[in-house]
Amino acid sequence: MQSLLHAAALAPMSIPSPSWSGFDIPLPWGSLRIHAYALCILLGIVLGLWLTAVRWKRRGTPEGSLWDIAIWAIPFGIVGGRLYHVFSSPDAYFGPGFNGTGDLSLIPQIWRGGLGIWGAVVLGVVGAWFGCRRSGVKLTAFLDAAAPGLLLAQAIGRWGNWFNQELFGGPTTLPWGLKIDPSSPNFPAGMPSDTLFHPTFLYESLWDIIGVVILLVLDRRFHFRRSRLFWLYAIYYTLGRVWIEALRIDDAEQITFFGVTARLNVWTSIIVFVGALIIFIALTLRGRPLPDSAYLPGREPADAAIEAAPSSQEDDERNSTIVTDETGHDTDLPVSSSGAHGNLPNNQSDLGHSAERTEKTEESDSGDTSGTDPQSAGTTAGSAPGSGPEAGTTK
Repeated sequence: MQSLLHAAALAPMSIPSPSWSGFDIPLPWGSLRIHAYALCILLGIVLGLWLTAVRWKRRGTPEGSLWDIAIWAIPFGIVGGRLYHVFSSPDAYFGPGFNGTGDLSLIPQIWRGGLGIWGAVVLGVVGAWFGCRRSGVKLTAFLDAAAPGLLLAQAIGRWGNWFNQELFGGPTTLPWGLKIDPSSPNFPAGMPSDTLFHPTFLYESLWDIIGVVILLVLDRRFHFRRSRLFWLYAIYYTLGRVWIEALRIDDAEQITFFGVTARLNVWTSIIVFVGALIIFIALTLRGRPLPDSAYLPGREPADAAIEAAPSSQEDDERNSTIVTDETGHDTDLPVSSSGAHGNLPNNQSDLGHSAERTEKTEESDSGDTSGTDPQSAGTTAGSAPGSGPEAGTTK
């Protein structure tokens, strides 16, 4: 026990920043730099797609449709994320107050960091809409399937900020404070070199991972549809982003509303939170329409029509059974002459059955008279020459 306490005392009471931020691949004309930030983004995309693929398959969607959607959503999302960052933190690109002293060549250099989640989500959804239309599936169904995967991708991608030593919070004395290299261009000027900072990348990563678990558990319990799980994702993420964003000290646009000045992303998170909450409640109050299919109307697979065929056959068999119960005959079998009489209207059916009874009575009576008084029988038969038997005349 004492050895464990001694080891804990010797352990550094801070989170160190990595000295490694990437590697170079030699090429005939130079080298290709692979940045750790880009690797974190790619790993997040891969894991997010994996989780989405598992959930998307369970909805019975077309095979390969996820990749048809992702090939639109991912590039749109990256472009949207970069544009949002550029315009929410414009000083480096356009100069303070857009005075033209910035460096526009920095805009496409996404490996240096700077992807705004709100721009990534908005344009990513636009790209996903194109992919969904081409694949014949509903955008709302895809958003519900992708929501936990999107949050997982954000949790992994946030570690890119750690490798870049950027987007950290204010000074702290907490044992999990983040140590930043004093030679880093992101180290705040005028602060002691041993200053520790809030590891906001870690806060958000843990918040997102917890959110993935919550979304999966809630969806398994309530089976959210019509994009409700996506809006629940927006509610949860913005709830954490507000307080995490408020801890950060990097340069950002400051917006004043109702006399309160805060970072642009703080106000954006509040607005998105309120909007997502309203939409989620409205969709919940509307109830769930049945049937709930992931396909667009008229784009269902042929298997759905084949599966529906037995139900109409069962209806035909059920109707046949009802007719059989009412008439006493099976409509699917050949009908005999006597059965045909039984299926005639009541007045004709009664005449047919009456004639049958007359013939049977006549045979019985003729058998009796031939055995007792042949002469009388002949007299009787001769009393009405050429006339047919009638009911009751033989009695």
